[in-house]
Amino acid sequence: MVENKKEEIDTYIALFKGKAIRRKLVGDRWFFSVVDVIGALTDSDNPRNYWYMLKVREQESSGVELSTNCVQLKLIAEDDKLRETDCADTEGIFRIIQSIPSKKAEPFKRWLAKVGYERVQKIENPELAQERMKKLLIEVNYQNGKKL
Repeated sequence: MVENKKEEIDTYIALFKGKAIRRKLVGDRWFFSVVDVIGALTDSDNPRNYWYMLKVREQESSGVELSTNCVQLKLIAEDDKLRETDCADTEGIFRIIQSIPSKKAEPFKRWLAKVGYERVQKIENPELAQERMKKLLIEVNYQNGKKL
């Protein structure tokens, strides 16, 4: 049970234009939920299916297997359970979003760079991390109709 609590703690949320993107720090690299990124970029009603079709389309058209850019990590799902989730580091996410026709791709790339920069700041100044987490919790809870 202790391991599950640690896994939960390691699942972080970052917001891109109001959309939650689950991420996890492994070593010194962030890994992002591919399905969350696709949902944020495409506004798809079914980002999991979009991801499946994108992998098939890329394999057929260019012979590239997008899954090779991914690892399966346990992240907290909508049902509050840990689920194996396709995740990619920043480089892998950049490769995947190249395959997504979306006007949001460029702003997302800038957002990814900002997330990386914030990580460096948090390492240098842990108080910034605490303040950012407080703001994020307030924002997420507000969007979910909860009050702190």
